[in-house]
Amino acid sequence: MSSIIRTDELRFSYTTAEGVAPVVLDGVSLEIEEGSFVAVLGHNGSGKSTLAKHMNAILLPSGGAVYVDGIDTRDEARLLDIRRTVGMVFQNPDNQIVANVVEEDVAFAPENLGVPPAEIRQRVDEALKAVGMYEFREHAPHLLSGGQKQRVAIAGVIAMQPRCIVLDEPTAMLDPVGRREVMETVKRLNRTSGVTVVLITHHMDEAAQADRLIVMTGGRVAADGSPKEVFADVEGLKAIGLTVPETVELCWELRKDGLDLPLDALSDEACAQALYEVLT
Repeated sequence: MSSIIRTDELRFSYTTAEGVAPVVLDGVSLEIEEGSFVAVLGHNGSGKSTLAKHMNAILLPSGGAVYVDGIDTRDEARLLDIRRTVGMVFQNPDNQIVANVVEEDVAFAPENLGVPPAEIRQRVDEALKAVGMYEFREHAPHLLSGGQKQRVAIAGVIAMQPRCIVLDEPTAMLDPVGRREVMETVKRLNRTSGVTVVLITHHMDEAAQADRLIVMTGGRVAADGSPKEVFADVEGLKAIGLTVPETVELCWELRKDGLDLPLDALSDEACAQALYEVLT
């Protein structure tokens, strides 16, 4: 499978008013395969959101390089190609909603890309159906719930028809219902439409739903593997200030008391089954 995003020894520093430039990304090298669902996990200040902003050239490297579908993100002449390939969804949907009607908001980006009106209509309808918001197409966005607003923001990106969507903590401002709505939407896009998904999150249960998990700390990659592989290293994650899903935490604590439980039981069902087998 080919890579849609690749970073090569990526380094980045923010320049402050005092001229001090603390290092935020320190030699990050990784590849995101097309069609995959990757979660990037880390505590505040780990560099995960800064990494996300490099994936469609919102930020440019201080050192090293980032390639989107083989295009160097520092190539200004290819900026539109990069942003057609990788769409971004941010924490606060209110910052991405620009129109007073849902369908007009979703049409905004395709209009600015010069897409013909008939095709825009088709893209808007398909995007709203993909996120389960078609019935709200004539509603005012400000009357929607947080989860619904975020799904409209995702629809606006889908209407651009990117091959990859990067979501920078899209559920951080949502209640549990909104979080579930957004996660179901993201998984459906990946599995039914083949859209590459990069999810930046600090929620362990969200990270556990991805195919691959990248853990950031101190601007570096601390772990990279399947969620089962990464979360099995409970002590390693705790050492860098992270927790693990509650199911793994439970099995880990019981293992210390002598029960032979696996540390890869991520779902409630898997954990319950493991407990049943040990106790019976």
